[in-house]
Amino acid sequence: MQHERPGIELSGRPLGFAEMVTIGAGKATISASATGMARIAIAREIVEDAIASGMPVYGSTTGVGAMKDVEWSADELDTFNLGLVRAHHFGTGTPFSCNVVRNAMAIRVNTALTGQVGCTPELIEAYITMLKADLIPVVRRTGSIGCADIGLMGQIGAVLTGVGEAIYRGNRMQAAEAFRAAGLEPVRMAPRDSLASLSINAVSFAAAAETTRNAAASIRILLATAMMAAGALGASRDPWKAVRHVGTAREALIGAWLCNASDDWNWPVATHVQDPLSLRMIAQVFGAVIENLLSTGHKILAATGRSDDNPVVVEGRVMTSGGSLPLDVTILLESAALCMAHAARNAFNRCVILGNGQRRDLPVNLVPPGRIATGFGPIIKLAGEIFSRVLSMSNPVSAQSLVVAAGLEDEAAFLPLVIERFERQMQALKRLAALEALLSAQAIDILGDEPKGVAAMLYEVVRKHADFYIVDRPLSAEVEAIEEELGSDDFLSRLTAQVPIASFDDFFALGSLEHIEERLTRHEAQAI
Repeated sequence: MQHERPGIELSGRPLGFAEMVTIGAGKATISASATGMARIAIAREIVEDAIASGMPVYGSTTGVGAMKDVEWSADELDTFNLGLVRAHHFGTGTPFSCNVVRNAMAIRVNTALTGQVGCTPELIEAYITMLKADLIPVVRRTGSIGCADIGLMGQIGAVLTGVGEAIYRGNRMQAAEAFRAAGLEPVRMAPRDSLASLSINAVSFAAAAETTRNAAASIRILLATAMMAAGALGASRDPWKAVRHVGTAREALIGAWLCNASDDWNWPVATHVQDPLSLRMIAQVFGAVIENLLSTGHKILAATGRSDDNPVVVEGRVMTSGGSLPLDVTILLESAALCMAHAARNAFNRCVILGNGQRRDLPVNLVPPGRIATGFGPIIKLAGEIFSRVLSMSNPVSAQSLVVAAGLEDEAAFLPLVIERFERQMQALKRLAALEALLSAQAIDILGDEPKGVAAMLYEVVRKHADFYIVDRPLSAEVEAIEEELGSDDFLSRLTAQVPIASFDDFFALGSLEHIEERLTRHEAQAI
């Protein structure tokens, strides 16, 4: 039996991660609140009155950028507004996922519902109609300096007019063909509609939300492998207990999770007081990381409920605005990238300790006694390469100087580039987690330990894809297979159900869509 898609009414209030996961997956029917549409109508009337009075309205009756002083006559406006959105279809490269584009379209609708944009209600209805039909523009990802996604949003706006490419029912085709197949008509761009379709950061905010959620998932997996490695190395739990009394709130949260996740596994402790930093400071490293990710996530969500257009309609007037610079989100994402480097270093150091033969009488390179093999020594270099890769992408780029549009625009945040680098860090961290789990499983088997709880879950995944190492063999495919399963929504759903970090897991809506829906339903029932 086919289930109806749940309805999500946009109103101008910030979106949540659970809503964005559902919208991005194409599993929700989008609508606009009546109050929001009324605000759009009021703002539109103000724009039309300004145009009728003869006042130049940037991007509506005048050119943009270096052509800001060029005014168009009433007879020229249709041609100008159609051409404006099509001229900004200049993005290149690999397309964003449909998930990101769906959310970008929803963000455009939602921010317009604040009543501060001045576009026509018909434009917003066109976005909603496309989302309902699941006619999704192809948006190539290179084309924004992070001061309004003009080259990215322009690809969505151009498809609205019937040019460019779109995905319809899983097939990539020309926009005109997609409109015919869906039984829809292209949109006529009224004055202001064209600029409202492209001069915002909706694609970047949608991509930032997806990447930050992926970062949260990666950190949850890496935290679990950290606990597994600590157990294999015989680390003391005392630092985790201590941090619950003397650490920050987030550090205490991580300390509590580490204790709870390892409760069932009574491993032999190999130290007395002072463990190496990468064992006793796990809570401090991951506490700082999740603190940053939560701050970044809140900042991104706030951006989904405010107008970053230029111009804007406020106080009954059309005013110029500098809100197209998403510097607040960018700087926090750059800080998150630095946090990822700390997490990667922490994991890399544990990988080194696992292989160097200094703990619990583990053999060098984790070669079982009596076996002739090189073992895991060479693959530690992979861990080092991954750490260096993550570190190399942690340097900030947002403060680079860039002047465009004949000197009219002298600020740029480079948010899409920051996001792209952050995405690559996430891919690397997932591989590092897989490697740490593989090394830990080898140590556990050599020592004859019996992992329980979360560690047992990780151990089972490793042994599903990689046998106990006794003879030298290729490891590349095994690491990748472990990485894929540990990074799956199914495994994350099981992990967050086994030992949750509720304030983190629920905020980022971690796990599969079904898991998210179950969790939301449970919370709603508890609230009644």
